[in-house]
Amino acid sequence: MTGIEDHPFITAVKPLVDAMGGEILPPDQAGDDDVVLAWEGRDVIAVRLPQLADSLDHILAALERKHGKPLAELDRKEKQQVVKGLEARGAFSVRHGVETVASALGVSRFTVYNYINYQEEQRAKRRNAKSRGDRE
Repeated sequence: MTGIEDHPFITAVKPLVDAMGGEILPPDQAGDDDVVLAWEGRDVIAVRLPQLADSLDHILAALERKHGKPLAELDRKEKQQVVKGLEARGAFSVRHGVETVASALGVSRFTVYNYINYQEEQRAKRRNAKSRGDRE
């Protein structure tokens, strides 16, 4: 793309597109599955969304940058927090999501499932405590 990279709309949406692993294209190069974005009634850019599996890899790479080290080097509590965040983002609905995350964390699939189950148990305890408190 030439000349429009400085457009304020592109400047505004680029961090979002980058965060989700998308690609910015000129609108005339948009494919059927791309999203064309307009500014003041004029098509400015097209966004090519990543495949879901690529999105998970992108999210894992972003988490490594955020933590400043490979996810496999995190301690157990940090890994549980990573799994909690990934679960909230739907990472485990992606085919091979558990395996991909387990590999990135340097743990087994069984461990990832344990972390997911632990989070569910914690949510259930909070719900039960809240409902008991509501009745008192």
